[in-house]
Amino acid sequence: MKGWYELERSSDNQYKFVLKAANAEVILVSELYTQKASAIKGIESVRKNCGSDDSFKRLDASNGQAYFNIVAQNHEVIGTSELYSSAQMRDKGIESVKANGVSAVLKDLS
Repeated sequence: MKGWYELERSSDNQYKFVLKAANAEVILVSELYTQKASAIKGIESVRKNCGSDDSFKRLDASNGQAYFNIVAQNHEVIGTSELYSSAQMRDKGIESVKANGVSAVLKDLS
């Protein structure tokens, strides 16, 4: 089984999505959106951009942990990963988004 997207509503009535791998681990979290339609467009953007290595910005947090952002063609951040203990683990996370980001499965929990 491939991964899936979950669309959620936050406590302040905004929307976000998470991308989960086949093992149900969260591999990407979106920003907050005021409109549900905008969150769905964000999912579509991940699907469109996850196949290109250029869409992934490899970064290091102030504490030295590695993470990544996936960005749209306009360079705006679509989603952010968790913090990883090493660059190698971050790269595995990127590969997981590449493999699971094309998923057509959307679980609307909003």
